[in-house]
Amino acid sequence: MNEISGMVRFALVLLTLIFFSCNTKDTKSYEEWKIYGNDGNSRYSSLEQINTTNAAQLIPAWTFSTGDFDANNMMQLQCSPVMVNRKLYFTSAKGKVFCVDAATGKEIWHFDALKDSTANETNRGVVYWESEDRNDRRILFSARSYLYALQSDSGKLILDFGDSGRIDLRKGLDRELSTQFVVATTPGVIFKNLLIQGSRVHEGPGKSAPGHIRAFNVITGKLEWIFHTIPHPGETGYETWPADAWKNTGGVNAWAGMTVDTGRQMVFIPLGSPSYDFYGADRKGQGLFGNSLVALDVNTGKLKWHYQTIHHDLWDRDLPAPPNLVTIEKNGKSIDAVAQITKTGYVFIFNRDNGEPVFPIEEVPVPASSLPGEQAWPTQPRPSAPAPFVRQLFTDKDISNISPETFAYVKNRISNVKRSHMYEPPSAEGTIILPGFDGGAEWGGAAYDKSSGLLYVNANEMAWILSMVPRASSGSMTHGRTVYLNNCAGCHGIDGHGAVGQFPAVDSIEKKMDSTAIADLLKKGKGRMPSFSHILPVQTKDLINYLLKKEKKESSGDHRAVKETDTENLPDYIGTGYHRFYDMNGYPAISPPWGTLNAIDLNAGKIVWSVPLGEFPELTAKGIPQTGTENYGGPVVTAGGVLFIGATRDEKFRVFDKKTGKQLWETKLPAGGYATPCTYMIDGRQYVVIAAGGGKLGTKSGNQYIAFALPSEKP
Repeated sequence: MNEISGMVRFALVLLTLIFFSCNTKDTKSYEEWKIYGNDGNSRYSSLEQINTTNAAQLIPAWTFSTGDFDANNMMQLQCSPVMVNRKLYFTSAKGKVFCVDAATGKEIWHFDALKDSTANETNRGVVYWESEDRNDRRILFSARSYLYALQSDSGKLILDFGDSGRIDLRKGLDRELSTQFVVATTPGVIFKNLLIQGSRVHEGPGKSAPGHIRAFNVITGKLEWIFHTIPHPGETGYETWPADAWKNTGGVNAWAGMTVDTGRQMVFIPLGSPSYDFYGADRKGQGLFGNSLVALDVNTGKLKWHYQTIHHDLWDRDLPAPPNLVTIEKNGKSIDAVAQITKTGYVFIFNRDNGEPVFPIEEVPVPASSLPGEQAWPTQPRPSAPAPFVRQLFTDKDISNISPETFAYVKNRISNVKRSHMYEPPSAEGTIILPGFDGGAEWGGAAYDKSSGLLYVNANEMAWILSMVPRASSGSMTHGRTVYLNNCAGCHGIDGHGAVGQFPAVDSIEKKMDSTAIADLLKKGKGRMPSFSHILPVQTKDLINYLLKKEKKESSGDHRAVKETDTENLPDYIGTGYHRFYDMNGYPAISPPWGTLNAIDLNAGKIVWSVPLGEFPELTAKGIPQTGTENYGGPVVTAGGVLFIGATRDEKFRVFDKKTGKQLWETKLPAGGYATPCTYMIDGRQYVVIAAGGGKLGTKSGNQYIAFALPSEKP
């Protein structure tokens, strides 16, 4: 009798397991997401519990609030969490790192790097590292100009790392730049005991730090190697710059992240533009390694190969996301390749070993510059495949026609600007920048599905207008004006008018703030504005007097008069600010779609499908087909046949069928999900987590991380 009852119990247990397995369609009980972007920056998961048949059943599993708040709605969460050993690690908008239980969202610890700060920090994630014997596990992250090392289990600062637990990223750049703006927006990458780290630097007119790539010892914080992105004498690429550029020019930085091929012991690094972004008379030449994909020996930092996607950049065409490690099937052969998405809408694909293009790339003639002193490079590279995933020229056929009034308004405005070519240089008349400064592709990155060879890219289809003015005609060059042009004009405009939906106007700031409030703002930062504590006290005073219109024009004999050396770092021409091209109602001036999600077959070099991503509900209600919206943050794709993405201005989180592009599910987030999600499994339940931080494109800010899952079978 006991034997029979035992057999019955065994049968019941077996049936239960079979039922659960069939119901979840996933035999895994545990899978981590240990790296920003996951292995090879694939943004791919082999999980399939959430799939095309049940994605519509997703519900919130838990919600976590960071506690940060910004009444001005300028705060953002762009972080993609990592999950290791049942713990989820992520950052807040004000310099905090959190560790929570990945199954419940319950806080385990947090570390506040910037106690009581009012400034917001753009941070996209953290780095997890562990020793082989697992006795040492660390979280590395950046806040302001510092790189910190924490114990992953407790959140305590590791005091024998660097200088009492942190490294000042402004130091060690081969110049005296301790007062310069150098931060790290995107986490670095790990190889053994090395952390390879990029940086974000000042891109506007005036003095800027160089974006050299550095490798730090994870245990000690010691600098192990440095790769000069602006080459020094005797180094590859030095001849593509003026002789002293390595001493004076800045930028060429890896703000978007990078990708490690552990088997080849190589790191692939996408680099940005030289500074100043829009006028390069002081940096004549091709300008290596600006806008290049660079392959380095990860152990030594030695150059393996490089490819420059833009020569002598004048359009802020930074390579905007870490490249994807992919495998291409071509002519019956399998090629291990690296795919780099771009703001221009091209996908450049190279053999990982030698940098040879997988598809032919042609150098095509482009227009010359009309600005005195500027020497635009005569050609630019164009890959033969895949086809661009966004429009690259604003023709009359691309004028928005959502209403007759809109068409007439845009038609009139567009008649006064240059738009003959995607590489039409910046001009005094105004030049259409399409794709815009934010792509095309952006920092959210692409997702790659090796099983199908498909690359998934979300994209913006937004035109901007860039106008240049001579520095000499931009106003009296007092000390305060000089400080303003060096530090503020890039965002707030040359005359302080700001940019709608981007940066506030400061031309009448005296009506809102006094000198004490401005000084505090410059010291601490606020919203998207970083701290400007790096500028000297006398410069701060001059800037405040200029903003409050209290600065007097100095005589040439006054010791406080501006000298030629004070303005030698300012270019002869300066952009009037960042201006999206909107119609009279604030909608994009280009015809829809304004944002898309695209699937690209890398083997064939063709776009398989493209669908609008996002909508303006008020336009949909008027019967206008779904337009898509600008989007920030990337996709995650899984073996379950689904693609997860937030990113859109309408504050939705969506699931798509990865084969067809059909939308399977959506939900409204408490704030825009301008971040790339991650997915993992614990105890047989798959979770997908996204940061709902908002704060972009005029949308409200939020402070939550939300985990979604299928309904639990537990009572």
